[in-house]
Amino acid sequence: MVRTESTMIALGTSAPEFRLLDPSSGKHVSLSDFPEAKGYLIAFICNHCPFVQLLRHEFARLGRAYSAKGIAVIAINSNDVENYPEDSPEKMQDEARRFGYTFPYLFDETQEVAKAYDAACTPDFFVFDADRKLYYRGQFDGARPGSDIPVTGEDMRAALDDLLAGKPAPAEQKPSLGCNIKWKA
Repeated sequence: MVRTESTMIALGTSAPEFRLLDPSSGKHVSLSDFPEAKGYLIAFICNHCPFVQLLRHEFARLGRAYSAKGIAVIAINSNDVENYPEDSPEKMQDEARRFGYTFPYLFDETQEVAKAYDAACTPDFFVFDADRKLYYRGQFDGARPGSDIPVTGEDMRAALDDLLAGKPAPAEQKPSLGCNIKWKA
């Protein structure tokens, strides 16, 4: 595990379009599938990373809550599954079912989407407004494996609440921290 921070790309950056397979539904999903979204939460996650494992229950709860408020929540796994078979599409289906992901959990087999978003770690979070302009990128909350900080999603919830309330992007945005994305050779 290589502890890696998110790259913190510039606010206002446009969300790159994508079309990826959701192994659970067998359907392809794109940003265009959510034309009425009030915002978009794109999360680069995987199954095996201890940073993702720490927050996946709360991420699932947050996903359900904010989907109901009009936020399109989409998780993407871009890891090299040949060298990390625990992140395979079959295991992604199990992960989504076990932890109650009611949002798409997509497989980025070519890793092109992770590259387009400049994603660096799992978890790596990007919140875009209704116009698909980057509003927040950073940590879910301050919890880390081995810390005594509870997983609440407070940073993400605050950003999403501000977005829905029409407030400016949070002035302070702390990078997410996690395992590096497992790039193919």
